[in-house]
Amino acid sequence: MAVILGIESSCDETSASICIDGEIFSNVIATQAIHAKYGGVVPELASRAHQQNIIPTVEEAIRIAKIHKNQIDAVAFTRGPGLLGALLVGTSFAKSFAMARNIPLIDVNHMQAHILAHFIEDPKPSFPFLCLTVSGGHTQIVLVKDYFEMEILGQTLDDAAGEAFDKTAKILNLPYPGGPLIDKHAQLGNPGAYKLPEPQIQGLDFSFSGLKTAILYMVQKEEKSDPDFLKNNMDDVCASVQSRIVSILLNKLKKAAKETGIKDIAIAGGVSANSGLRKELIAMGERYSWNVFIPKFEYCTDNAAMIAIAGYQKYLAQDFVGQDVGPLARMHM
Repeated sequence: MAVILGIESSCDETSASICIDGEIFSNVIATQAIHAKYGGVVPELASRAHQQNIIPTVEEAIRIAKIHKNQIDAVAFTRGPGLLGALLVGTSFAKSFAMARNIPLIDVNHMQAHILAHFIEDPKPSFPFLCLTVSGGHTQIVLVKDYFEMEILGQTLDDAAGEAFDKTAKILNLPYPGGPLIDKHAQLGNPGAYKLPEPQIQGLDFSFSGLKTAILYMVQKEEKSDPDFLKNNMDDVCASVQSRIVSILLNKLKKAAKETGIKDIAIAGGVSANSGLRKELIAMGERYSWNVFIPKFEYCTDNAAMIAIAGYQKYLAQDFVGQDVGPLARMHM
């Protein structure tokens, strides 16, 4: 029996999970509401909150899993990418816990873990598969050849899809985090109400900065003739914005599937919780006879279950790191 403790602290979620022989027995997440009044994550405040949350979060994960800490065989932690101060808290805790119990230490790439969240529950994709990984900091199309053999086929040249949602929310005067609020309004609006441009980027790369600028200019233009434009048209604006972001993502994914001939298609990352993206991907999958894989909502956003499941695969391969390991704000896949 292999019992893995997973630790996630890359941004503003403190999370701990227990994985036993590849099955998740607990996944505890402590959110940080303090960032809302600042309109975004404040790194220093995130680090302090992680310090306050990490011990009770780990204790709760162990309690829910109904095990004793002495039964844990290894500690897996997010090494990067992420906010350096936030990563440092999780890394330091994991190193201390592993040293105190004299058990192996496993470093996990946060972006790889998002993809490996697909192996938490059935149905699971078969290798090779394509994964559209979309979050606040990353937008990538990844060719997944094996658990830790991954190739980035395309990525954003500027803003990530999650940034596009959050920055648009600021333009629309929606509170942080704005992405889920755009999704909520979009479900009530007309996605064809406002025509927004699709960037003409060659290959499989993405760009969202031009779209963000186009949204800003559109809102400014409309507000000149109608100061209450956003108040009266918020649902339609959000639906149009969401529709365009989703179409940018899926058009590139469709191109990648055609070029590779791969039929197993997955999405991962925080933006994969977006209802519009999930709905359109399912429809596209039916149209092109894809096998579509979408994680549960709780495994889309930052969570330790994905770290624990990645750690379990590394444990099986005996892929450990030493106590000299440190966090990496930037970490290549």
